[in-house]
Amino acid sequence: MAIPILPGLSLAETELEVSYILASGPGGQNVNKVATAAQLRFDAARSPSLPERVRVRLLEVAGSRATRDGVIVITARRFRTQLRNREDAIERLAELIREAAHRPAFRVATRPGRAARQRRLDGKAHRAGIKRGRSVRLDD
Repeated sequence: MAIPILPGLSLAETELEVSYILASGPGGQNVNKVATAAQLRFDAARSPSLPERVRVRLLEVAGSRATRDGVIVITARRFRTQLRNREDAIERLAELIREAAHRPAFRVATRPGRAARQRRLDGKAHRAGIKRGRSVRLDD
């Protein structure tokens, strides 16, 4: 089954490796007995589902969650059940991929025009005049 990320981009569930580990947090004594935290591993470097541009950016965005081999490791332990933690980990991975797929807007550097520079200088002169008027004058 495919996990939808964006229109035209989805991951096969076979690319995800989910294991369960002991979790801290809510759950009382159950926490010591049942492995409810989900640890998701996704090999981003070798994934056939991701375009090259998204793959490179994903490894940058993942930061410390990515290993040297290009495997992204996400640990989810927010909830008390394996199923909810698994869904949470998959959603967090999908959010990372969405962020990596987003193309930042191309910005063209511009400079202020002559009128804008003049307005800035006029404002500075006006403020200087106000401050000059506050000074105490000692007349001889």
